[in-house]
Amino acid sequence: MNHLLFERSTGNIGPNVFARLQTTQLLNSFQATPGFRFDGGEKGTAIRHDENGSVTGDPSSLWAHQAGVNALALERFDGRILVSGGLDASIKLWDLEQCGNPSKAHTYTPVAKIPRSDQSHKFGITHLSFYPFDSAAFLSTSYDHTLKVWATERARPSASFNLGYKVYTHAISPIASHLLVACGTQHPTTRLVDLRSGSNVQSLAGNAGAVLAAAWSPRHEHVLATGSVNGTVKLWDIRRAGGVIGMLDHEDSLGLYYNGLLEDDGKVRVRAAAKAHTAPVNSLAWTDDGAYIVSAGHDRRIRVWDAATGRNTLASFGPSIKNSHLTSVTMFTSPVGLTHPGKELLFWPNETEILVLDLHDGHVVTRLRGTGSAVSGVRSATGAQRTIKNRISSIVWRGSGGGGSSSGVVMGGSNTAGAIFSAHLDGQIRAWTPNLEGDDCEDEDNYLDEASAEKAKKRKALDDVFKGLVGKKITFT
Repeated sequence: MNHLLFERSTGNIGPNVFARLQTTQLLNSFQATPGFRFDGGEKGTAIRHDENGSVTGDPSSLWAHQAGVNALALERFDGRILVSGGLDASIKLWDLEQCGNPSKAHTYTPVAKIPRSDQSHKFGITHLSFYPFDSAAFLSTSYDHTLKVWATERARPSASFNLGYKVYTHAISPIASHLLVACGTQHPTTRLVDLRSGSNVQSLAGNAGAVLAAAWSPRHEHVLATGSVNGTVKLWDIRRAGGVIGMLDHEDSLGLYYNGLLEDDGKVRVRAAAKAHTAPVNSLAWTDDGAYIVSAGHDRRIRVWDAATGRNTLASFGPSIKNSHLTSVTMFTSPVGLTHPGKELLFWPNETEILVLDLHDGHVVTRLRGTGSAVSGVRSATGAQRTIKNRISSIVWRGSGGGGSSSGVVMGGSNTAGAIFSAHLDGQIRAWTPNLEGDDCEDEDNYLDEASAEKAKKRKALDDVFKGLVGKKITFT
């Protein structure tokens, strides 16, 4: 650090390079922060199974959602409001600035609770997102077939849309003025809901099964990518009658031009059939600059695509990827500007750990572990007891200063230098923060103080023994 400061002060490196070096270091140093807890106010006893098979109960446990947390959303403007959705259909809002000192442990409590009811959701929450232009509203979808729009400050529904089928995911463009929400449902069409007119204005037909993933381009406001259970990833231009403008093919590493799909007049011929994965596709993401599309499927593959040509970049993420549940999975890339070009990172919820991966060559940068026991149980205040297999169900990036295509180029909010929050089926929301150099110094000082005290204690004990021996007359026989 001192070397970098010297290089910056002498002008050998510019301010942008210096900032990227620092943020890259922070991105590579994320670690579990067990001192941050989320207490949703529900009473019960945590049931734990030890290695000997015996069962113990902990009545002091805390849960964000006792039934399990299934979705998270975090606004990108101030990085302050976190929304969580439970398997019990409840929604809770958390103020991340409740913690005044991020170096000390803190237990967050919700600033608003939306319980299960006829006016809210009736079944588990599947996906959450904030309105793209300010944090005054957020959206939710559920297994109860509905998409709802909520006023954040009042925690009340502003609009509700019944789509007639289970809704696995939804997406709203970060740059568009058309305010269309793309909904992936159990039905093999992608439904477009217009928030301005309050109606279902369009259906994108052509999928062979349920749509599990959807993501809008951050560069072109009318371009949408969808992933289906049949392994296809389709690109749509919602202004066109036919809709589909391209399909991603995992065997295509050359792109449109070299495959003859780009005609002389600039028109693109759409493949008759192509598959991005050999199993259901349940996760899609774009980089902030719109240059790459990232897809993941049940074939345990993550693929990175050149958005301009549709070619598979052949980034290899290895055999450690886990992905087997028929739900939409949230992943994200590091915001553009935090790392040097070509060094972007991908954050992937690998069921029992978070993998931080190099986006372009696929190697593992960091494994974030400490997600709780593999199997957890809970006994509620009413006496009902359940046991579940724990896994990560959602992850979100805490950034601020977001706008347009940016997901928040400033790491963290006003009280932290960056954070990731993860939702878990054991009912917990866990925090991950970068390791700061100051924290290391403080820990080292504390460790030295404790070591010195322990050494002084041992020295005093030896002195007492020595004085006891010297003070007595010893006779040898």
